[in-house]
Amino acid sequence: MELSDLRDAIDRVDAQLLPLFIERMHISEQVALYKKERNMPILNRERERALLARLGERAGADYERAVYHLYQTILELSRTRQAELIAEPAAVSAQIAAALSHEASIFPQSGLVACQGIEGANQQVACDKLFPRGNIRYYRSFAEVAAAVETGECPFGVLPIENSSNGSVREVYSLLQEHELSVVRSTRLLIRHELLGLPGADISGLREIFSHPQAIGQCSRFLASLSGVKVTPCANTAVAAQMVAERHDPTVAAISSHPCAAIYGLEPLSDRIQDSENNYTRFFCITREKIIYDGANRISLIVATENRPGALYELLSKMAALGVNMTKLESCPVSGRDFEYVFFIEMEASVRDAAVCAMLAEMERSCERFHFLGSYAEV
Repeated sequence: MELSDLRDAIDRVDAQLLPLFIERMHISEQVALYKKERNMPILNRERERALLARLGERAGADYERAVYHLYQTILELSRTRQAELIAEPAAVSAQIAAALSHEASIFPQSGLVACQGIEGANQQVACDKLFPRGNIRYYRSFAEVAAAVETGECPFGVLPIENSSNGSVREVYSLLQEHELSVVRSTRLLIRHELLGLPGADISGLREIFSHPQAIGQCSRFLASLSGVKVTPCANTAVAAQMVAERHDPTVAAISSHPCAAIYGLEPLSDRIQDSENNYTRFFCITREKIIYDGANRISLIVATENRPGALYELLSKMAALGVNMTKLESCPVSGRDFEYVFFIEMEASVRDAAVCAMLAEMERSCERFHFLGSYAEV
């Protein structure tokens, strides 16, 4: 038999499967209405477990695993459709509806923006990228930025969320959980670190280097090559450059950016100090109000599942069933609780898709904790 004949045979089988699948979904919709009339829950885990076991046994050893995963997907699609039809509105549904109804639909080019650090910091560059005509107000810490936005002191704030070399900025994720804030935009910057010192200074004469802990981590190999040099963390890379300029001491230097050399009257002692040339930092733009601007195609969540086998898989299978691409999954231990975690999740999806909204609502119902951070575009 030729390959074309085999493909024709597969097409004939698919032609039989499709109407059967559609018929099954129609029956599932009728089941949903039956459950609604009798106030029954959508999920019947005992029945699903028995169904999967029975089908796996009938499939035989060769296909048991494949049949198990096939029907897990079918059952997930059925539950999602039932939730669309009958489930009580979840909190996330109301949040999304309110965010979409906001009068502002075009992301602004100006406004008062809260930013940690001083002139020349990477956060300032991110602010300028997001708000070309923005007015920046500087704060000493990420917590002060979050508080300024939450209290309405500044309508916008910009915070670093992750680095391609050093991972997520956990402090910022904690602040997003603790404060009533929404993510409305994100951007990423290519980070180039340089070793800056006073004019005439030399690497061989250095005794101390200042920088932000993230930058120190991103230049670890270079720093390890130096002998007898103290490395001191500080608030950010721009502050490090300012400190070196104010000390007037040729034995101190800063890991900072090239623009900071001009701002603070320093000179590059070396421009090849970072571990990776592919060094990006992502930044979130946050607001007090939940707003979803035009073009939003990403969703960020913080969730906690039940502490049982398969709980996370069940959550992720909801995305897989809809073909939603997950771009981030990271766990973080819950302080004070043994072996329990929250998960940072990002996905490429639009909340204007009713199926995506139904999926988020179903995820919220199945999670012990569910925090919708926002829907936004990345620039």
